Amino acid sequence: MDGNVNGAGPVVVVGSGPTGLLLAGDLAAARVPVTLVEKRPHRISNLSRAFAVHARTLEQFDARGLADELEALGQPLERLGLFGRLTVDLAALPSRFNHVLVVPQYEVEKVLERRAAECGVEFRYETEATGLTQGPEGVTVQVRGPGGERESLRAAYAVGTDGMRSTVREAIGLPFPGRSVIRSVVLADVRLAERPGTLLTVDAVGDAFAFLAPFGDGYHRVIGWHRGRNVPDSEPLGLGEIKEITRLALGRDFGMHDARWMSRFHSDERQAPAYRVGRVFLAGDAAHVHTPAGGQGMNTGLQDAANLGWKLAAVLHGHADAGLLDTYQAERHPVGRSVLRSSGGLVRLAMAKRPWTLALRAGLTGVLDRVGPARRRAAGLITGIGYRYPAPRGAHRLTGARVPDVALAGGGRLYEALRGGRFVLVVPEGHAAGGAAARGDRLSVERWASGRRTALLVRPDGYAAWAADSVDGPAIEAALSAHVG
Repeated sequence: MDGNVNGAGPVVVVGSGPTGLLLAGDLAAARVPVTLVEKRPHRISNLSRAFAVHARTLEQFDARGLADELEALGQPLERLGLFGRLTVDLAALPSRFNHVLVVPQYEVEKVLERRAAECGVEFRYETEATGLTQGPEGVTVQVRGPGGERESLRAAYAVGTDGMRSTVREAIGLPFPGRSVIRSVVLADVRLAERPGTLLTVDAVGDAFAFLAPFGDGYHRVIGWHRGRNVPDSEPLGLGEIKEITRLALGRDFGMHDARWMSRFHSDERQAPAYRVGRVFLAGDAAHVHTPAGGQGMNTGLQDAANLGWKLAAVLHGHADAGLLDTYQAERHPVGRSVLRSSGGLVRLAMAKRPWTLALRAGLTGVLDRVGPARRRAAGLITGIGYRYPAPRGAHRLTGARVPDVALAGGGRLYEALRGGRFVLVVPEGHAAGGAAARGDRLSVERWASGRRTALLVRPDGYAAWAADSVDGPAIEAALSAHVG
């Protein structure tokens, strides 16, 4: 190996997008030394692709004390337009955050970067991961620093959050099967002479699709695509082409002018067959990429990070067996596959042209308008609150389910209690939880504000680890031993 061997701490995270920042911050908050490697200089670009923060992600931010700050930076939207008449009403979501928050990705990154720095993450900017090797005792990440110097970072685990062209994924030999779904998508940041009538403006008409979203600084992001304009990403792009696509899809171009950035890209659907190989994990776009329909990309990566962080911390602190890490693949890979299917399906329906696909789109719109369960399921999948994780055979019906932000005795909320990064055991008033005191560094005991008699053990990521319909001391102790350690 070139360079010096440097003891970088138990975890190296490669890539400082939203997924890497949340994961690194969670690990550092759990007293796990973590180094975050990023090949870009230390700056957060205002050229965001993501604008939607969905309810489940806002709940995760709430569990870290960040949601209210982000809510103040963005604008809530209670109806998410997909195309034409097809919209998803979010006002009835069973969440404190019954909306999608329209806020640029760079604002999310600013908040997460500050938290990670405050928690003690070691940032290594202008440092590119060039390779990786692993063995039974640890991982070695080869990096090249700002001056071209080479170094080897040693860690117990490494996580690749380094995007679609992940160096980490290539280093562990994982393929990235899939295909390009739509080519020559155009993006631009522009000023508008006319203000759109809605916060997010999106539609598909004939061969054209367009999307408009505000940055909050006087600029709007426009994303467009035309079926007949299938050119390489390197093809020059002018504002005239963007305005034409927008007029075809939305009926007007809103007087676009003063573009500060324009680009082309292609949208892929791909997923790694495994999110873990030995001591190396993948999360976010390094593990899965899909179309931007529904605004699920950044949110899915953030949920990956929320799932993995507490598990790595539990294993590294000796509170859980290393087998816990296998559940990351079991829980998150099916979610990534589902998002690929749903976002891809939305794009195909939006760009429907053949009679049978147009009929399918009209039928789906009608079903979502009239049938409550279908509407709630669609909202749950897009916002993330509808997913649950596998549970062992015979487990309580709540096991693996997302736990809503229930009220607790004393006026508190569950997601406030989760802010310590610990498990939360909720029991009826008047019941003690033997063995909890010995686990005080990783377990909080709360009481229901209501007369509910259930005993519920909530994981640090807000999902039910165990539940019982009545309080049973030995059963609770067994559950705490199995899950909290």
